[in-house]
Amino acid sequence: MQDIRELDGRGIPGGYVASEPFLTAARSHGDAIGFHADGVFVSHPIQDRTHKEVEELADKFFESIFELVCTKIG
Repeated sequence: MQDIRELDGRGIPGGYVASEPFLTAARSHGDAIGFHADGVFVSHPIQDRTHKEVEELADKFFESIFELVCTKIG
């Protein structure tokens, strides 16, 4: 999250992707550093999925992830 804060300070859009169980940790970390980066939380788990399931997950969340870097331009 510190890396995203650094990029944000330079005007470079960014964000993170994490699975849903990390939502509370992301909020706590943001509170601790005083910066809440934009993020997309995807279905859990990720690592035990087949290649096809990962592709389907990527398709499902593509627009949200794409917006992390595109909505801030300009």
